[in-house]
Amino acid sequence: MPTETTVDRHAAELAALRELLVKKSLRFGSFTLASNQRSDVYVDGKLTTCSAEAIPLVGRAFLRKMRERSWEPDAVGGLTLGADPIAVAVARESLDTGRPIQAFIVRKEPKKHGMKRFIEGIEETEGLKVVVVEDVATTGGSTADAIEKIRQAGMEVLGAICLVDREAGAAERLRRDFGCELDHIFTLSELRAAAGRS
Repeated sequence: MPTETTVDRHAAELAALRELLVKKSLRFGSFTLASNQRSDVYVDGKLTTCSAEAIPLVGRAFLRKMRERSWEPDAVGGLTLGADPIAVAVARESLDTGRPIQAFIVRKEPKKHGMKRFIEGIEETEGLKVVVVEDVATTGGSTADAIEKIRQAGMEVLGAICLVDREAGAAERLRRDFGCELDHIFTLSELRAAAGRS
């Protein structure tokens, strides 16, 4: 059972991560998203997830979300590049929990030489329990692509988590098409409110 001090620390870490996202990753203007949708707000998640001060906060936030969901993966990863710093952050922070979780990378195209694999960072994939991670989810295309390649490699997907859910249908699509639950650390609405642009 989390103590009040632990709850306070978790809340403070989430608040700090939200502030970093608003400061580093949130941009307002006119943008075309990877989904080809137009939007007045863009979230460049990597500007936060690759920053030194955010890395431990990201790793611990994703680990807490997995515990809330009772997901106990052997590894975490997703489609390169958005998922990569998150997977590495989770792997690093998992060392402090006594239950290390490995990181892996899902290529968009198989390597042209060597083993010609889609999955990098893990040699034996068959039967491995994994959580798919992503920085920003809009319609869920990147996560869907990752899930397909991960399942082809024989891995079992427990669920998926994104840092920011743009609330544009990703969760519904993944549930409908893949039977996969998508959770999030923040929603775009939360970040807009934190930036005073709700």
